Amino acid sequence: MRWRSREELRTRLAKAGFEPEEVERSLEELERAGLIDDQRFAKEMVRSQANGRLAGDRAIRSALRRTGVAPEDVETALADAPDEAGRARNLAERRARSMGALAPEAAYRRLFGQLLRRGYPPGLARDAAREALAAAGGPADLPESDP
Repeated sequence: MRWRSREELRTRLAKAGFEPEEVERSLEELERAGLIDDQRFAKEMVRSQANGRLAGDRAIRSALRRTGVAPEDVETALADAPDEAGRARNLAERRARSMGALAPEAAYRRLFGQLLRRGYPPGLARDAAREALAAAGGPADLPESDP
């Protein structure tokens, strides 16, 4: 089970066939009871994505927006997230350990792509991939440009 945003609940109730007035009334009651709180939801999702998946800010921001969380709640929750560069390095180091058998260019491309898909900006992904591969005993002559 996980927390749900107000918008997610609204959508689910509407799809279940409830009338819009019933949905709004129910959501207001749940909010008054403290069972719906988009700020808490955003903080929990940031914690899960940043600490568990080691996702980048862009991916976390996108996931929160898809759930209907207000932009100001998204930014407030992201402000409490662990350092994005540290998360990128941590993820890159974990993944680099399993790439020892690959050619240096292939390992770099694969690691760089994984970091981009997790929502890290290209510059940060490039630096984290290079550092992790070098720390894992890879060569220092990695490609100069991004794949």
